[in-house]
Amino acid sequence: MTKPNLLVLLTDEQRFDTLACYGNEQIQMPNLNALADRSCVVDQAYCTQPVCTPARGSYLTGLYPHSHGAWTNNIPLNADAACLPEHLPDDYATGYFGKWHLGDEIFAQHGFREWRSVESTWINYNEHFSSGRDKAAKSTYHHYLRRRGYKPDADGGKSFSRDLTTKLPERDGKPAYLATEACDFINRHQDQPFALYVSFLEPHMPFYGPRDDQYNPQEVPLPGDFDAVPSEADPLRERLHYLRFHNEGFERFDLSNEMGWRQLISAYWGLCSLVDTHFGRVLETLDNCGLMDDTIVVFTSDHGDMMGSHQLLGKGTMYQESVRVPLLVKLPGQREQQRVTGPFSQIDLVPTLLELMGQPVPEALHGRSRSDVLATGGEMTEDVFIEWNQREPKPDRVLPDYVVAEARTRSEALAAYGDQTRALVTPDGWRYSHSASGDHALYNLAEDPEERRNLAALPEHAALIEDLRSRIAAWQTGTTDTLDPVAN
Repeated sequence: MTKPNLLVLLTDEQRFDTLACYGNEQIQMPNLNALADRSCVVDQAYCTQPVCTPARGSYLTGLYPHSHGAWTNNIPLNADAACLPEHLPDDYATGYFGKWHLGDEIFAQHGFREWRSVESTWINYNEHFSSGRDKAAKSTYHHYLRRRGYKPDADGGKSFSRDLTTKLPERDGKPAYLATEACDFINRHQDQPFALYVSFLEPHMPFYGPRDDQYNPQEVPLPGDFDAVPSEADPLRERLHYLRFHNEGFERFDLSNEMGWRQLISAYWGLCSLVDTHFGRVLETLDNCGLMDDTIVVFTSDHGDMMGSHQLLGKGTMYQESVRVPLLVKLPGQREQQRVTGPFSQIDLVPTLLELMGQPVPEALHGRSRSDVLATGGEMTEDVFIEWNQREPKPDRVLPDYVVAEARTRSEALAAYGDQTRALVTPDGWRYSHSASGDHALYNLAEDPEERRNLAALPEHAALIEDLRSRIAAWQTGTTDTLDPVAN
């Protein structure tokens, strides 16, 4: 075989430590755990920005969010930001099945000729990008559900909401639907090279589904850093997020007590197991077609989830549980597990995969090929950079009393919500986040892996911080990042 296939399995908001290869033996993930046993396991993989749209743009283009245009959620990817399939020869069959979140949600684009979509309502976010297209068009999953006899419940009875689809029987849920379509794609294209991306929404919120009862909350452990609640020494934005979940909870979960968190985590684990079952169907089809040894298989997620660490939920912070992701890469013919240690950025996925597929790597990409370290295992020895771009909050935004009390002034609270950050993780274990507001964070991951003590204000670290700031500034120059947080 001269041209390897590519199968990329994607989830949304999956913590790195949900697989056995990262130390979690409790979640039932037999299919992905088996894949890890014959893949390169990247121990310390990072997204480029811990929120859906920007991170997805990066692992598809090899460009940082400030460059590919989708710098925060619900912003379209720049039309000239080429995704990996646009760099492949025409004889490749290409498909993208599932959550896209980069504009024009239900229309084939960026080199993907076959398209299966699951979100009709998101077309409302990007109408300016859909000019000239049918704004009444619906996702392929919408049409599947109509054929199955379901009635839409959103947009005045015109679309299916996430709430409804998440509560459907498993056989009609999005993972089952996408796995069936992916298996069909592989069967149809087994005699030609292909690149297929299969992108599940799960285990992203809403945190409920057909596996809600798979795990007993009483037996689910809390994260080791559950008690490390953000303090006065930590950035204000993180303290405000903690107060939000403590005071308001989330969905049906009361997060002011440990049992509420255990119930939430058990539901999240159920979604992880749901993902594994249906990815397993896709991997089984690949194997049954005799293509496993001819295919590069990648499993990763767009970002993590705090899921109780520091008593926070979701993403959007620079804590490890938010910015780290699982990353497995099985090379053609690989039989045994390899490990890669040290910080590894998803910015390198596109150039790495292109080189593994025997294709030229465009010079304009921000990432670099890491095919050599994946092939043999080893250690990454370079800094990883992460950014946070946030829309400025509206001045008339309603703020709860506890937010203003913690922030001391309304303007300070609004500034925290709209803060811009640039961060790096070094091979020797430092994580430094430089905020445009001056609310910085420094952690020694080697000595403090749970990020309990922010060292940024300590005078003895002033020289180190200056060095880390200079590295961020150099990276900004090299990637044409116009934001200037290092000026503060």
